[in-house]
Amino acid sequence: MATMVIEEQIHRCGYKMDSDVCELYLGRRGLKDVSDLSRFRLLKYLWLNHNKISNVNFLGNNFRLAELYLNSNELSDITGSLKHLTSLHTLMLNDNHLTNLQATMKELKGMTNLRILSLFHNPLEQDASYRHTVLHHLPSVQLLDRENVTQKEREEAFQLFHPHRTAVIQSLGFGRRTDSVLSSRAAAQSSIGHRSSKRNRAITRNSNRNNTITFEDKVLLRGYQRSVMQFTLFDWNKILLSKLDHSEEKFADEPQLITVTFR
Repeated sequence: MATMVIEEQIHRCGYKMDSDVCELYLGRRGLKDVSDLSRFRLLKYLWLNHNKISNVNFLGNNFRLAELYLNSNELSDITGSLKHLTSLHTLMLNDNHLTNLQATMKELKGMTNLRILSLFHNPLEQDASYRHTVLHHLPSVQLLDRENVTQKEREEAFQLFHPHRTAVIQSLGFGRRTDSVLSSRAAAQSSIGHRSSKRNRAITRNSNRNNTITFEDKVLLRGYQRSVMQFTLFDWNKILLSKLDHSEEKFADEPQLITVTFR
């Protein structure tokens, strides 16, 4: 039945060759399965919504797909069927029977071009951290379940899945430990090298709580070690002016160099 429906659609659209087919509308046709679509290598838009499809095993070579509509079917698992479709911009999987959120995210996480995703009306939506989990694995998504993704949601997802990195960032607070704000006067009187070593030790202490220094922490430490700048000036105040009366007994001090260090 699926083959007949496809051929009917091709004839209706006036396609002459398989390479001409860039979109297929196969929605609402009562399809339980679909014949292999690999011959349509330039296919970009595919509608299969409102059918009875339970397995997506017919898109093996359709790497150019940009929009895929599989909503309102009978899908319970998509493992191994979609991960190669990395050009997808829009993916509709709502109103199915998907239950495993982690398995679904593992299948989709390589889709770095994905902007629009719908997963609502699936059992996996009941997961307490559903939206945060999706945003953690798919940071490129801008519209999730018909709702715009907010910056607050992204920050919450980051804090939930990267608690250690969040603690490091919060401890630095604009280049200084946040818990040292109250003692800012004392900190201002100390040297730059001393403050840098304190920050380095702070990062190391946070990392040692987990008995390891992560790659991100190493980058932060290296940044602090390399961010100190210094330059040297000649102190002209120690040089006598030529207009002074030579009869005055005044001797020039030893020339000095002034070194200025700052961040």
